[in-house]
Amino acid sequence: MKYPLVVLKPKRNASISRKHPWVFSGAIEKIILGESDEGLAEGDLVQICDHKEKAIAIGHFSENSSIAIRVLSFKSEPIDQNFWNEKIKKAYSLRLALGLAKNESTTSYRLVHAEGDGLPGLIIDIYKEVAVIQAHSLGIVKALDFIKTALQNVLGDAIKAIYSKSEKALHLEESSSTKDEYLYGDTAAPIVVEENGLKFEIDWINGQKTGFFIDQRESRKLLQEFSSGKKVLNTFCYSGGFSIYALAADAAMVHSVDSSENAIELTERNISLNFNKDAAHKSFTKDTLKYLNETEERYDVIILDPPAYAKSRSAMHKAVQGYKRLNEKALKVINSGGILFTFSCSQIIQRKLFEDTITAAAISAGRTVKVLYHLSQPADHPVNIFHPEGEYLKGLVLFVE
Repeated sequence: MKYPLVVLKPKRNASISRKHPWVFSGAIEKIILGESDEGLAEGDLVQICDHKEKAIAIGHFSENSSIAIRVLSFKSEPIDQNFWNEKIKKAYSLRLALGLAKNESTTSYRLVHAEGDGLPGLIIDIYKEVAVIQAHSLGIVKALDFIKTALQNVLGDAIKAIYSKSEKALHLEESSSTKDEYLYGDTAAPIVVEENGLKFEIDWINGQKTGFFIDQRESRKLLQEFSSGKKVLNTFCYSGGFSIYALAADAAMVHSVDSSENAIELTERNISLNFNKDAAHKSFTKDTLKYLNETEERYDVIILDPPAYAKSRSAMHKAVQGYKRLNEKALKVINSGGILFTFSCSQIIQRKLFEDTITAAAISAGRTVKVLYHLSQPADHPVNIFHPEGEYLKGLVLFVE
């Protein structure tokens, strides 16, 4: 199949030759439409060419973003059902090799992680027998029928429902024609999944993101090594993931804090799924900074896992100040010998900047800290080596003297 041609300016195909999956608008020299082409619409497939009009890649076109093309293939091939079948099959094979697919004690995992799996703009999370798709571009929205069929072809009877939750992931002008809906089946939400043998309620329709923060699975597991007999504070708790792992490790006391009443209610339900009424746990519906300012409690372990403070470069300075203020407050209420788990999921905040910000917070708080672990996203959220921007989750485990 022939696609409209997007011709790059001279010397502007270097990133493509290094297999970086983005083409920026400033690199485009011209667009050539075929006689049968009516025009080029948002999300259409295009053939990327060098300045001599030699084909070098194929991707989804966007006129509403500085990223003008997201590359699906670095060779000339039809982006048809076979293409999507092979991509989903490769992603599933990796999750099998990681021991995540067909794992009875962990029944949620990420099947497709956008650029990390060679499919920019596409997220697919598996919750037991339900696949939840999140499209971050109209190109992916236009391919949803292919993606649905590929999931059915690869996963077979293991999938009872496929749900597209893309409206909030798209820009406002794109989401107007996109709605969240079942593409296949109608399994009722919520359901209960397991993660390392612990139970969590998942609501892909009303919950944040696709329903759960799968990317903190390994960090939650690591927390258990520091929680036995300790007083633990889990801030921005959402579904109470870190709290439940701490309680499973026999923490002496766990406090969960979130400004959302819905999040606190979800946390309480998840606590009940895993423990009896005597669990050493208490929830607080309160802004985290306000809680840290007002609490008289001193904790042995604190988890800071806030939402993304910066979603654009213009917000970077404000985000850095937010991370500094948050960590400084936590360092003032942690006991000597305490452990601080602190994270940033802001993609534009690079690891070095995040770590420098935590250093500044420690200086302001007057605390001496040691780095025990550098944390990142787990293996089912792979980072394409040609796309280092894919490392969005940064974390540190700190020992506080």
